[in-house]
Amino acid sequence: MRRAPALVALTGLVLATAVPGAGGAGAAQSGSSLRHRQALLGSRSHAALLSLYSLDSQLASARARASSLEGRLADVRAQQARAARDLQIARRAWRGSVDALSAHLRVIYEQGQPDSVAVLFGATSIDDAMTRLDSLQRTAQLNRQTIAQTRTAQHTLHTLQRQLNTRAAELATLAAQARDTATALAKTRDERLAYVASLRRQSAWTAGRIAQLDRVAQRSVARSQVAASRQSDAAAAPIGASPAPSPVVAAPGQTLTVTATGYSLAGTTATGLSVGPGIVAVDPSVIPLGTRMTIPGYGEGVAADTGSAVQGATIDLWFPSPAAAMAWGRRTVVITLN
Repeated sequence: MRRAPALVALTGLVLATAVPGAGGAGAAQSGSSLRHRQALLGSRSHAALLSLYSLDSQLASARARASSLEGRLADVRAQQARAARDLQIARRAWRGSVDALSAHLRVIYEQGQPDSVAVLFGATSIDDAMTRLDSLQRTAQLNRQTIAQTRTAQHTLHTLQRQLNTRAAELATLAAQARDTATALAKTRDERLAYVASLRRQSAWTAGRIAQLDRVAQRSVARSQVAASRQSDAAAAPIGASPAPSPVVAAPGQTLTVTATGYSLAGTTATGLSVGPGIVAVDPSVIPLGTRMTIPGYGEGVAADTGSAVQGATIDLWFPSPAAAMAWGRRTVVITLN
């Protein structure tokens, strides 16, 4: 009974959806296309790392700016607090001066306005009279000066408060914007890190598939050599035995007209691997195992299986469903050996 072909080509590559612009996966992926994809992944990983380094620099700058703005905002708020305390002190001083002047005027009103003559006659000496007159003037003038100074201080402090409030609002807005920028950059950086990690996983996966394909090809070549050795033994058989067909030399670009039959079966191949798309059952005496080929209408394939029904210039192609195999049927195609 014929054995089904093995899975040596890749189908439904995750890379086709995970890597933007990588292209769709066909029924099979040859080793050369996998290596091309691996190089593409390496290039994209390099570009993503450079972008990540740039994001790290921008994020550090944004965080430093946000920290600086928050520090300046804290200083302005401290100045606001000091200005508020100074304004309270000025208000208390102004109120005290007003109360003192009011009390002084009340005393003058209640006792009558003293004139200079009354002060002179009531004094015990000229020095005493001069002292009393000077005291009256100084008291009134001091109270008026204190009120004027406190009013000026209050006006200055009010102006300073308005300036500080405006500055604090500006700094708060800038600090919020800097924090938002840092948050957005951090999110973008995390996304880029995830993208780089995804590229690395895909690269590792692709490298593994390339290695697996190479191992399958090596096993196929080894089996082909065993088959060739058996054919040599058969050629040395007694006269009258049927001569075996000469194997095709798998030269890149060589074409061969074959009859291709589609089938869909589960199981394993002559190499012991599970069936899958891209594996071709051949007659090793015509097409050596391990030969890669391009089949019109099917895609890339590799000679990795044999079967009792596959004799001469015939090949069997595996399809994922009976309907697909029936749609292919049996047809003559010109394949190109790679």
